[in-house]
Amino acid sequence: MDVFISLRLLCCIVLLTTTSAATNNCTSAKCSLFSPDIRFPFRIQGRQPPQCGVPHFNLFCRQNTTMIHIPSYGDLVVKSISYDARRLSLLDPKTCVYQVFLNLNLSLTPFSYYYAVKQYKYINCSAQLVGSLERVPCLSGSNHHVYIVESSFPVPVYCSCVRTVAIPFSYSQYLSADSSFGLGFTWNLVEEEATSGCMLGILCSTRRLEKYFKDIYTVSGIIAFAFMAGVLFYATLSKYYKKLNEEKGKRNVW
Repeated sequence: MDVFISLRLLCCIVLLTTTSAATNNCTSAKCSLFSPDIRFPFRIQGRQPPQCGVPHFNLFCRQNTTMIHIPSYGDLVVKSISYDARRLSLLDPKTCVYQVFLNLNLSLTPFSYYYAVKQYKYINCSAQLVGSLERVPCLSGSNHHVYIVESSFPVPVYCSCVRTVAIPFSYSQYLSADSSFGLGFTWNLVEEEATSGCMLGILCSTRRLEKYFKDIYTVSGIIAFAFMAGVLFYATLSKYYKKLNEEKGKRNVW
């Protein structure tokens, strides 16, 4: 009984110590004073250990600016991160959001658009279109004019369809001034089915991974409570058996 209790005590101490150490290694980080706080599921490469984030949620610092690499497009600036709303707001350093929309393939990433998307066509015309349509300046030139139109829009004979894509917004000169408008992504780790390593080296499903990291202090508290309850139970049981043995001893004397 004493050996069992000693081993149990040792295991609890090791577990609590390891959990605390792992958590302390995963403090938030910043690329600069005014940059967003980076924490799980994101991590800054070179500043936070690999176990502090999820694969494909890696960020990096460039000239004190927080950046993320999108495989189908390139590097984008991280404007802000709302962990409660799960919203990643980005800026295009080339100040052409609609070029980003055109080339993004979010299936290569763990992200999806934060805003609802709709099918639009990019058309390239040799002459400007008359009417209310606005050409996209950052994609157009002196001899070609790019427009973003509804998917049902009939393409004129002097235009060609570049691509049909699902994006949050069509072009507007009032929106184009903000190089971040529409560049909002979201994520959902709950839907992930692949496995990933936890802080304690135990393989666990990412279905519960985000909640595990978020509530790790709560888990430590539960373990500590369970340990104390076990100690109290053992002390009560020992006292009961001691009293029982004393009563048996008295009966044997008589």
